[in-house]
Amino acid sequence: MLDKTDTHLEALLRRRKPGYSLEAPFYTDPDIFASDLDLIFGRHWIYVGVEPDVAEPGDAMVIDIGKTSVIITRNDDNEVRAFHNVCRHRGARVLQDYKTSVGNLVCRYHAWTYDLDGKLLFAEHMGKDFDAGCHGLKPVHIRSLEGLLFICLSDDPPADFDDMAARMAPYLAPHDLKNAKVAFESELIEPGNWKLVMENNRECYHCAGNHPELTVPLFAYGFGFAPEELDDMGRLEAQRYADLVKASHGEWESCGFPSQMIEHLDDMVTGFRTERLPLDGAGESHTGDTRAACRKLLGAINDPRHGALHFWTQPNSWHHFMSDHVVTFSAIPLDAERTLVRTKWLVHKDAVEGVDYDIANLTAVWQATNVQDAELVGLCQEGARSPAYEPGPYSPHTEMLVEKFCNWYVGRMRAQGAR
Repeated sequence: MLDKTDTHLEALLRRRKPGYSLEAPFYTDPDIFASDLDLIFGRHWIYVGVEPDVAEPGDAMVIDIGKTSVIITRNDDNEVRAFHNVCRHRGARVLQDYKTSVGNLVCRYHAWTYDLDGKLLFAEHMGKDFDAGCHGLKPVHIRSLEGLLFICLSDDPPADFDDMAARMAPYLAPHDLKNAKVAFESELIEPGNWKLVMENNRECYHCAGNHPELTVPLFAYGFGFAPEELDDMGRLEAQRYADLVKASHGEWESCGFPSQMIEHLDDMVTGFRTERLPLDGAGESHTGDTRAACRKLLGAINDPRHGALHFWTQPNSWHHFMSDHVVTFSAIPLDAERTLVRTKWLVHKDAVEGVDYDIANLTAVWQATNVQDAELVGLCQEGARSPAYEPGPYSPHTEMLVEKFCNWYVGRMRAQGAR
């Protein structure tokens, strides 16, 4: 695979200009895309879902990444496990549906049957010398970070996941995601390379002009600004936001809710960033009126004004943990110019639709924002195909996290031996 891109990819990585977007082949070249799947998605921790996706023993979920299909299931001991979705007989996919519930994992081709730990239980007509113990489903590394599920397709996953988990667990635990339920989920195929999807997520420079719904709960200056360009009103707004962040962090920390920013987006193999931030208006949730969308708050939270905990991971996820609900996002590359964005909205497991929450109200802000983002990513993808495209400069005030995403990507590609 790497031989096809060879010096082309190596040269592109070597001459990447800091502070500028990537060259066009990173967004359009099928060979570089193949290397991305191998070196990034095949060797790092990838966010794929939440424990409530497989809430009960026997629940199963299928995740496809490139040519690899993975079964995630919960066994009878209530443990979440992951296996390659490949029957050890003739290689047929064992499960076809995205989500299902099973007693055992049965391949429909010849009825080879595996238990929820991947052990082969039944294989008819294989003779007396057949060793079933050598033909269990191949396991895949899986970790749950307070209910967020990450898999690694490599036999040697990055060890610093433990470092991230140790630092993030106190931030996430109060929301008790394991005892939430998926109230709604959506799949949107964005017409752009996965890196454009992630770059778009790593800044809010574009928010004021494109996200009228999202900018109701989020502050315009929450993700950076050029101070010398602010007018009097802008300076007042920026100061109001800075004062609110300082006061909110102090209040939340005193209540046992970690809030301070932690940022390791480009200096760890498993890059991540978090911070708990205040919301505008009523300050309760990502809704059109900024009020809580669900009457039952999550976990240990007893005040809806605990802001929104932002948690980003490299290479493919972002999450918003609020008092009343959680929104999680995974970006799964489909080909060089298409990316599946899977979004899940979670509420307390005992919350009742129509009584405690309304799906339309719960999902309105991010349903609209996702569609708007997909359009923006498509515009960039079209531009990357043009002979006139050349890398442009990032804003040092509002796109510094895009720069860190690109730093991480280039660094990891080179560290993995991209040529």
